[in-house]
Amino acid sequence: MIKQRLAALRAAMENHQVDAVLIPTADFHQSEYVGDYFKSRTWISGFTGSAGVVIVTRTQAGLWTDGRYFIQAANQLEGSTITLFKMGEPGVPTEEEYLEKTMKTGETLAFDGRVIAARQGDRLRQAAEKGGWQVRSDLDLVGMIWEDRPALSAEPAFLLEEKYAGETAVQKIQRVRDAMKQEHAGVHLLTTLDDIAWLFNIRGNDIAYTPMLLSYAAITDSEAILFVNPDTLSETVKQALTASGIQLRGYEEIYDYAAAIPAEEQVLLDLAKVNDHLVQRFKAQIVNKTNPEQLMKAVKNPVEIENLRLSHLRDGVAFTRFMYWLKNTIGKAKIRVTESFAEEKLEEFRKEQPGFIEPSFRTISAYGPNAAMMHYAAQPGQDADLQLGGFYLVDSGGQYYEGTTDITRTIALGEVSDTLKLHFTTVCRSVLALQNAVFLHGCRGVNLDILARGPLWELGIDYRCGTGHGVGYLSGVHEAPNGFRWKIVPERNDSAILEPGMVTTDEPGVYIENSHGIRTENELLCVEGEANEYGQFLHFEPLTLAPIDLDAIDPQYLSQREKDWLNRYHALVFEKVSPFLPPEEQEWLRTYTRTI
Repeated sequence: MIKQRLAALRAAMENHQVDAVLIPTADFHQSEYVGDYFKSRTWISGFTGSAGVVIVTRTQAGLWTDGRYFIQAANQLEGSTITLFKMGEPGVPTEEEYLEKTMKTGETLAFDGRVIAARQGDRLRQAAEKGGWQVRSDLDLVGMIWEDRPALSAEPAFLLEEKYAGETAVQKIQRVRDAMKQEHAGVHLLTTLDDIAWLFNIRGNDIAYTPMLLSYAAITDSEAILFVNPDTLSETVKQALTASGIQLRGYEEIYDYAAAIPAEEQVLLDLAKVNDHLVQRFKAQIVNKTNPEQLMKAVKNPVEIENLRLSHLRDGVAFTRFMYWLKNTIGKAKIRVTESFAEEKLEEFRKEQPGFIEPSFRTISAYGPNAAMMHYAAQPGQDADLQLGGFYLVDSGGQYYEGTTDITRTIALGEVSDTLKLHFTTVCRSVLALQNAVFLHGCRGVNLDILARGPLWELGIDYRCGTGHGVGYLSGVHEAPNGFRWKIVPERNDSAILEPGMVTTDEPGVYIENSHGIRTENELLCVEGEANEYGQFLHFEPLTLAPIDLDAIDPQYLSQREKDWLNRYHALVFEKVSPFLPPEEQEWLRTYTRTI
């Protein structure tokens, strides 16, 4: 099927005199996850991971993706004639380097400018000018041949009440206007869905797992405009937005609005986020800065923080009940438990919790060797059975009105080898070392990453991803600009100074291909500690509340300090979670949070 689609694409390329096509993983808003309408890269390649770029020429095709997906991509591309380019590996060219080497004088590269960020569009035009080839940004060639393409989503939107948001849209808009004045900008254009959702206290259902509404926005000193499909807004939502001084216009009207901004006007926007097609309509002067909403929403306010504690408590209850069920089912009950069945069972426990809306991402439910694929997705009928012995890894989360959760636990299903225990205990040491960090304000995640990665490096092991990412509030489970990473990767935008109120995951792991995968993940809230002559000290409060499987811990690898850390964390888990469990599960949790 993929070969036939590639052939159809090449026929369309010939008809339009195009020599290469760039197909990213993106929507019109540069979202991390995209709706079905935008899954052109998946449709043309068969690769279902959340990140990657396909380039198709008249004779070749390649997929670029990062280390999270190397194993998955290799499996899904088999037999497709598409070559896997492992991003970041020695000798592997970037997409742009590949094009610079491949494109010949007079040839044409095409892409849909609506799904390419303006900054990347500029780089491609510069490369084309240098190499003597051309760029066409007005062609959606995959869309021309994708006959059963899903419709553009138009799901109902809903407002997030102040008891959840902690601040009104009017207050947030004023904060943004203050930031605009500092940049001497008369207009601020927003295309990023999470920033728009935060600013207007509105949520939707246009992207799976991420409660976002397809929309654009513009802010001036006197106007706040939301560009949206009117069919997604009920009369109640429309009246509430209008009462907050927010004008409503059609979704596609953003392009005419942008073109009409006077040439002398200063427009604040982020060229790494605004799509190329929109910027090409501009006459105005661009102030290229990160959206001010990004940092504003990353620092959670007191109401959001209290809500987040509640959502994580509820999520911890759901996960603890799932872990109890798993431990008492595999090898003990006469039912078949597949990876998909376990995934569904965990969601059932979450659905019992007040405020739960949906999962915050596709659950990674992986047994044995499958867990070595960082972003494995179980497919019913093709997934593994959970069996007695070995490790089961589950990375999951929930969207609640009270916030967004993300937790990973690796669970021993019976006996595990000494090597697995060594790896599991080392990952536990890594999680706890970062979770218990004390540091001065001014530190970034890059300063602290060694605390998590160090114990694994001592074993000669690494993981091909960051240690942690920021988390939104009823928003994207991955949120800039905070994170933990051992080196700065500019395009990841996760190296901001850590501020009180930021929430960041702590999730080191071990991934041994064809053998096993181990990850333990807690969300950490940055909070203030002592302030003295050396500055403001900060530390972390763990939000995630669920046991770390003591069946897989080998105490000989833990120092007394590390045992104290683990015991203290488990005491917190028992204190918070146990009151919400039935008696038999309470006693089980007492055992699995016992002092070691």
